[in-house]
Amino acid sequence: MILCITHSKDFYNIDIFFEYLASKDVPYFRLNSDRMNHLQKISVDENSFELTDEYGNTVHSKDIKAVWHRKAWGITVPEELDEDYKKIFLSAYANLRYNLISVLEDIPWINPYENERKIDGNKMLQLKMAKENNLAIPKTIFSNDEQKITAFFHEFCNGKAVAKLHSLTAKTMNGENLISTMIIEEDTLEHIADITYCPMIFQPYVDKEYELRIVYIAGEFFTGKINNSENADWRIAYGNYAWSAYELPENVRAGLASMMEKMGLYIGAIDMIRGKDGEYYFLEVNPQGEWGMLQKELGFPIAEKIADNLIKRINIQ
Repeated sequence: MILCITHSKDFYNIDIFFEYLASKDVPYFRLNSDRMNHLQKISVDENSFELTDEYGNTVHSKDIKAVWHRKAWGITVPEELDEDYKKIFLSAYANLRYNLISVLEDIPWINPYENERKIDGNKMLQLKMAKENNLAIPKTIFSNDEQKITAFFHEFCNGKAVAKLHSLTAKTMNGENLISTMIIEEDTLEHIADITYCPMIFQPYVDKEYELRIVYIAGEFFTGKINNSENADWRIAYGNYAWSAYELPENVRAGLASMMEKMGLYIGAIDMIRGKDGEYYFLEVNPQGEWGMLQKELGFPIAEKIADNLIKRINIQ
């Protein structure tokens, strides 16, 4: 059995994944991460667990042979819970969820949980590893210091910078519900004092020809190009552009493959831009990033490739 950890509102990508597993007669279990709360019955001991989900379906850890960590969401708190107990509720269930996940650490995962957590939570480490693997990166600072940010802007940004939030509240095939990228210009710096309440990542604005969303799966690449040269982020004007298939240069593929292997990731959604200077700039990799739009619009067999990788690794254990 393959366990898929996702969330209650997930669709399309996961539907294709399950349909493909069914066609191969591979059993699966869907675990909604946001419902790992009072709606599920969960018991964990030192080397096993049993879980009955919100629909009454039961799974035993001994039957799980591989895991796709598709997309983890925050645990839902019951509305009727007293405000004083919400923090305790979330802490206790987050701890239970982590203990459950740890039981499965020795079987095949996409992606290994600890590798993914380390990379996803550390943008600076991503940039460092990208640079170490011969990928171009923009000059970057992650800060809450108004003076440092202003000095960075004047030294590196030539009058125009991009500011990004490090984390987002929710993600969909159409981009994020919260637009996380904004343009910073000279007059914007006058209003940057509030940065102390919300540290952000700052980079020089790169004049670009287009953006790339690259899905890496264990050495294979599925790349979509979107002709957004006007906006800081394609999500701002999603719907005005169409995706087209794109072939990455060999040196970029080699650098990305080496980086992903060193990160210990089997899959990741990588964002890059092609600058008007001809350079390919690495921006970030999201281990749980969205790719459904590429499968839907370009016919890339991404869900099937993920399933095939797990099935293959189960069979060679």
